[in-house]
Amino acid sequence: MSVIEWVGTTPPSWPRARIKHVCRTAGGGTPDKGKPQYWQGDIPWVSPKDMKSDRISDTEDHITTEGLSNSVTQMVPPNSVLLVMRSGILRHSIPVAINEVPVSLNQDMRAFLPDERLAPRFLARLIEGHQAELLQAWSKVGATVESLESDLIDDTLIPLPPRYVQDAIMAFLDRETTRLDRLVAAKQRLLELLAEKRKAIITTAVTRGLDPKVKLRDSGVPWLGEIPVHWEIERARWLFRECDVRSTTGEEEMLTVSHLTGVTPRSEKDVNMFEAETNEGYKLCEPGDLVINTLWAWMGAMGIAPVKGIVSPAYNVYEPGSRLAPAYIDALVRLPVFAQEVTRYSKGVWSSRLRLYPDGFFEVSLPVPPLGEQRAIVEHIARETAKLDAVRAATERTIALLKERRSALIAAAVTGQLDEGAAA
Repeated sequence: MSVIEWVGTTPPSWPRARIKHVCRTAGGGTPDKGKPQYWQGDIPWVSPKDMKSDRISDTEDHITTEGLSNSVTQMVPPNSVLLVMRSGILRHSIPVAINEVPVSLNQDMRAFLPDERLAPRFLARLIEGHQAELLQAWSKVGATVESLESDLIDDTLIPLPPRYVQDAIMAFLDRETTRLDRLVAAKQRLLELLAEKRKAIITTAVTRGLDPKVKLRDSGVPWLGEIPVHWEIERARWLFRECDVRSTTGEEEMLTVSHLTGVTPRSEKDVNMFEAETNEGYKLCEPGDLVINTLWAWMGAMGIAPVKGIVSPAYNVYEPGSRLAPAYIDALVRLPVFAQEVTRYSKGVWSSRLRLYPDGFFEVSLPVPPLGEQRAIVEHIARETAKLDAVRAATERTIALLKERRSALIAAAVTGQLDEGAAA
């Protein structure tokens, strides 16, 4: 196996060493799932799903001493460098963490136990700061990155500055990344508040209207509560007509129905799913039709079609009557509380297998404001959410820049590219 040179430039005075010459390694395994006595013990068992933080103090799953002794997994001492070796998430990054307590490992994990020349956290920062380059260097050339090769990792030359230099760099990075992480956390919290405000604006507008002083009355519908006195309540059967017209060619625009984005053209989304050989027989829908994903209605997968197209024959298509503005219905049916309401009328044994058929949907009661008021509500929602979306976009750009700054800082620090006084 040939030596893999380090991906970054380092000071000439820094020696280098292969990872296998400064680290012992430990692998993992899974105790027999069919033996309860191997599970629910006190020993943390690290798998890729636990690698959400750079410090591991506990895990979702635990094994017993008997499970440990009857499997190939090993105990790993604290302050080891844990690396995900096989997982779909490797397509984007290499999850790396330090364990703060003794742990055992899943077979998709590997632990690196550095000797006294290498600080565990320095190795972890080296990997963290060079994610993209190492993903390519440690995976098979030309293959989709879903696993890392142990031999390639072991034979990688890494920089090995004196321990006092490593310690100084770690202290500097702790201080600076903590500051950046706090800024990112504050921006993330702002995004959460913006999302909450957006939802509140839409919910209030479609269920209470725009006049805060309007007189209210009990709607008689638990999920709605009070509504303006001049609004009507009507069952869906009197507001919609089921449509079941099929495509003869299957060449129309394919539409997808999601609880996150409503109804959108498949061409606008990155959809990785099975596609039929032909779309003949798929259901046609017109702009303004309500499309409901029968299987995922309980999650809120429904909305108004923005363009003419086709949808899965398993979905249901409804044409709104003249008393409804399609954009108002789109806002209404995509409320989380509406998804909870239609669940009551869905059929199925398990919550994850509930289906909303037309006879169930037609039993749902909806608010019906005057048509002009519906249009005013839609305009209000568009205007107010546009303001929030502008702030959200700016905040997301700031978060991206902060994360880029963090990665660049780590990469520069661990390869000696900062001024000597910077890490002091």
